[in-house]
Amino acid sequence: MAGIFKAYDIRGVYGKDLTDELAFKLGRALATLLKPRRVVVGRDMRPHSEPLFRELARGLTLQGAAVTDLGLCSTPMSYFANGRLGADASVMITASHNPGEWNGFKLCRAQAIPISGATGIQDLERLVQSGAFDPPAAQPGAISRHDIAPGYVTHIRALADLRRPLRIAIDYANAMGIYEGRVLAGLVQIEPLYDQLDGTFPHHEANPLKLDTLDDLAAMMRRSAFDFGIAFDGDADRAGFLDEQGRFVPMDMITALIAQDLLRRQKGVILYDLRSSWAVKEVITESGGTPLMCRVGHAFIKQQMRAANALFAGELSGHYYFRENYFTESSALAALYIANLVSRSDRPLSALIQPLQRYVASGEINSAVAEPARAIARLRQAYAGGRVIELDGLSIEFPDWWFNVRPSNTEPLVRLNLEARTRAQMERHRDAVLALLRAP
Repeated sequence: MAGIFKAYDIRGVYGKDLTDELAFKLGRALATLLKPRRVVVGRDMRPHSEPLFRELARGLTLQGAAVTDLGLCSTPMSYFANGRLGADASVMITASHNPGEWNGFKLCRAQAIPISGATGIQDLERLVQSGAFDPPAAQPGAISRHDIAPGYVTHIRALADLRRPLRIAIDYANAMGIYEGRVLAGLVQIEPLYDQLDGTFPHHEANPLKLDTLDDLAAMMRRSAFDFGIAFDGDADRAGFLDEQGRFVPMDMITALIAQDLLRRQKGVILYDLRSSWAVKEVITESGGTPLMCRVGHAFIKQQMRAANALFAGELSGHYYFRENYFTESSALAALYIANLVSRSDRPLSALIQPLQRYVASGEINSAVAEPARAIARLRQAYAGGRVIELDGLSIEFPDWWFNVRPSNTEPLVRLNLEARTRAQMERHRDAVLALLRAP
């Protein structure tokens, strides 16, 4: 059990770190911690998600909580169900993009407010380990079924504004994008790839951040004409996009495009990941919105969105968050906004992105650093002349370039993102920052 209670979820190898017994205890712990009347529970297509559901539900109902069984659904659908059904809590049984032997739990309070390490996961771990649960209820809770997909599809499709037919290639990765993608069915012509549910992931890992997982989708797109491509991750709370030529579109550019389309309809606050290109902030401002920088991590982003009543937030990892989905992810809505934008233009997606590519980014570079705090202090001193931002790690901005360094929460690594106006500038500054970061 050690190590499965993480910063944002509970995740481990089924039958080894994460067991049916643990699921039962987690159900009791969640009911003890939150005292919920009703908990909605969804799950992905992994073969062990079903027994984990049964034991989780047994623990919850033993404590008197009613369980609404959503069955198979995407993680965005589980968030929608939490808010729409007025639940006191929700659980999504999934290990997202991890390999098939993994599974886990994503947990929320009412209104899809995430439970993170500091806001409940550590408390749940203590309860599971100690067994200090409330006594079983005199009257156990009941389990009912609810299919949330039709309501979710109707809710998201209301934001469609398609002006011409589109043909889209979608890699479902044998996972829950098959459900998330129902939003687009009938609105656009879809050419599917790996559209049979299979929790063993027989073709490739369901992780669009790993660009080699996009090779099959890109190859299919090169054989025919498409307006763009989509690749979902395992639980469909992330999505990667390819342009009409099958080339990967950086996720901060997708954030900028969605901001453009969304701000055409209404003005408001939009959050952008601090690792994003300067172009994202500029596009939000140019489109009449108010840009706010946010730190990395869905729990932080959702909290900041709620505080600012933000319309939208985009993260460099492919998470796209919307006020319309209770300030949580909706990959289908992200795809719909891109479809809206492309359908209104007589130019392809690559041409829409080109004006936004105003700078040259290094991409995220990981360095094994024995003493991260000391290395970051060295950078702070060396670049003391810049504008310092300490929202997440250390960011320093200069008139024509910037960088951010962040220690990993789970590994002895420091992650660098750097951007400059020209490639030569980027490479020069990148090499200098890395030399200082990796110095003994």
